[in-house]
Amino acid sequence: MRSTSLLFATALALSGAVGGSAVAQSWPSKPITVISAFPPGNNDAIIRMVDGPFQAAFRQPLVIEHRPGAGGNLGAEAAARAVPDGHVLLVTVDTVATVNPRLYPNLKFKADSDLVPVIYLANSAQTLVCHPSVPVKSVAELVAHARTHDLAYASGGQGVPGHLAAEMFLAATGVRMTHIPYKGPAAAVQDLIGGNVHCGFLATPTAMPHVKSGKLVGLAVTSAKRSPLAAELPTMSEAGIAGYEATFGQLLLAPKGTPTAVVAALNEIFSAALAQPDVRARMLAMDLEFVPNTPEQAAERLRREADRWARVVERLGLRAD
Repeated sequence: MRSTSLLFATALALSGAVGGSAVAQSWPSKPITVISAFPPGNNDAIIRMVDGPFQAAFRQPLVIEHRPGAGGNLGAEAAARAVPDGHVLLVTVDTVATVNPRLYPNLKFKADSDLVPVIYLANSAQTLVCHPSVPVKSVAELVAHARTHDLAYASGGQGVPGHLAAEMFLAATGVRMTHIPYKGPAAAVQDLIGGNVHCGFLATPTAMPHVKSGKLVGLAVTSAKRSPLAAELPTMSEAGIAGYEATFGQLLLAPKGTPTAVVAALNEIFSAALAQPDVRARMLAMDLEFVPNTPEQAAERLRREADRWARVVERLGLRAD
């Protein structure tokens, strides 16, 4: 945790940055509700890391409210409908805004017009794992095995990172596996460990304890470089899937219409907190990497990611059931 003097220095700096705005002077007037679009995991862990610095700067807490379901759509819809006064935010994997609008045909919100990016909180990746009953020890062996056997893969739901990473893998290799979507990653992990499904792409911090215990076999990570949590595992590219990379971002958004000064203040305090060495170390231990970014840079990245995934979704013909 940062020192008290540094926390108050940040508070003073932020007060000066937004003090000219009447709405900023009155914000926050109550606890900030941060809706988490997914079950407990990386998203809310990041918010908890920032809560102390936020309270030191603004004298109000960040209160996490879990609203998982429908690939993050339930939480996103709730945030999109909230009063845009800076007291309700959304923390989510960026697929809610980049993939879901193309995957789900009847969404009740528009990610690109009902929500505005505050900051990209972290980058993360997935790990390809299989149950030990599958006789493979490498990606090449899995590809060969899948050509002659009917296999199924688990994910935490339609359109989540594990689903997208798997479909990119199948498209790159030309093999087929049946998708078994679960209601969240916990159920997917449970059935994988139980041998009820053969393989899956899981968040690296979720997968690696089970790999190290021998309950699952790790094959590769989806990031462009090796993970500090799984240094022994190759990247998909190193494993022979040339050009493969599937990384995702943890993202903080606000309802459209949230005052610009409030968005700027949120970006500053989150940036300051996440840049602290102890916080960075804790995040890296969770396979999360923070790269400083402004609201404008976050918006531009979100547009690029939406374009990239639109091509993937269209090419693979993905649609939610």
